[in-house]
This record gives sequence, C-alpha cells and structure tokens, in this order.
Amino acid sequence: MAGSVNKVILVGNLGKDPEIRSSQNGQKIASFSVATSETWNDRASGERRERTEWHRVVVFNDRLADVVERFVKKGRKVYLEGTLQTRKWTDQSGQERYTTEVVLDRFRGELVLLDGRGGADGGESGSYGGGGGSSSSPPRQIGAPRGGAPAASPGGWDAPGGSDLDDEIPF
Repeated sequence: MAGSVNKVILVGNLGKDPEIRSSQNGQKIASFSVATSETWNDRASGERRERTEWHRVVVFNDRLADVVERFVKKGRKVYLEGTLQTRKWTDQSGQERYTTEVVLDRFRGELVLLDGRGGADGGESGSYGGGGGSSSSPPRQIGAPRGGAPAASPGGWDAPGGSDLDDEIPF
C-alpha cells in the first residue's frame, strides 16, 4: 500500500464560543474546542462511567470560518473532518511547547452542524465543505465542490450560481 492517511472525524459539542482572528495576510481563522465523550459500565462496580476528551480545532478556510463565526456557539453539536497536525512554538520564558490540533484547511475539511440550536438560520442544520470531498443526503451540503468554486453561500441557502446537488445523488 502506497502513501498514508491523516484524517480525523469527530462528533461532539463545543465547550465555549469559537475564537475568530485574522492572519497577517487577512485570512480569517477560527479556533474552538470540541468535547467527545465515551460511556461504559464498570465491570467491578457496575457503575456507569464516562470519559471526555477535548480536541482543539483550527479552521484555515475563509468560508468555513465565516460559518463558524455566524452559526457555531458553545454547546452546539458538530460533525467535522480534518487532519491532525502538531506544531511547535517557543513561549515567553523560552520554553519549547507543542500542541496537536485538528485542522480544517482550504481543501481538506468539512463541518456539519448537527443540532438545531442557535444561529440566524432559524435552527436549520447545514453541511459546509472545504472542497476535497462531497457529502450525500441531508443535512444539505454547502461549500466548495471539487473544483474549489463555491457551490452556495452560507448566508443564502440558495444563492445564485449555486450547483444543483440533486444531480450528484445516484438514486
């Protein structure tokens, strides 16, 4: 088997509102943390146990960052696909630090809003892609098709110039 795969899929809830900032070249960057939980019954005591993992997510995609800024808030359930990246930096005391993040970049990332809470969209769920893949069936795919051109605008669910996704559904 040639090559390797770096793909992360998470379904979880935001722990706090996202942070939005801009890079030096003006690109919008969104960052937030997603909690995933696992539950099981303890064999010895029979008690219900739960473990929560926190995942740092960074969005380097202007369209997805716009969606995050407008519709994603603390507590919102999301499905996301990205890649795992570790970066290194030096803190104020000169100590080298590392962090591992789930990155949704321009061509490899997807975000699906799973619950109907919050946002100016009236509670409708939506899927927002970065251009590398496609999503089938509801919630509706909104993002860039394989050519990288926008399919629809997140603010206007049926913006002019959008693609007809029914043509892509095989049934």
